[in-house]
Amino acid sequence: MSDCIFCSIAAGSTPVDVVQENDDTIFFRDISPKAKVHVQGIPKKHVTSFAVADKQTMSRLLTGAQAAAEKLGLVESGFRLIINTGSDSGWEVHHLHVHILGGEPLGPLRCQ
Repeated sequence: MSDCIFCSIAAGSTPVDVVQENDDTIFFRDISPKAKVHVQGIPKKHVTSFAVADKQTMSRLLTGAQAAAEKLGLVESGFRLIINTGSDSGWEVHHLHVHILGGEPLGPLRCQ
């Protein structure tokens, strides 16, 4: 999609700080981090949300998240995965993405 920032990132048109990448997914540092470590991961093909994602896309995205968390050194201390779906979630970009947060104690999930 021409107006999707994540599609632009996947195409290499918008530069990001890449953490992990393969043929199907790309994980990059968030430009407005909410934790010491905040990475977003996306499928390279445009999928609007978790609600419509197929099993293969979700498998590749979660496998990539696992690899990115390992590469970032978060596995032992722990991390949080977040997938927002729909307007009530605070969703801003209508392209499936996962947030990986960690690198510090996150405490209880606070919704605001």
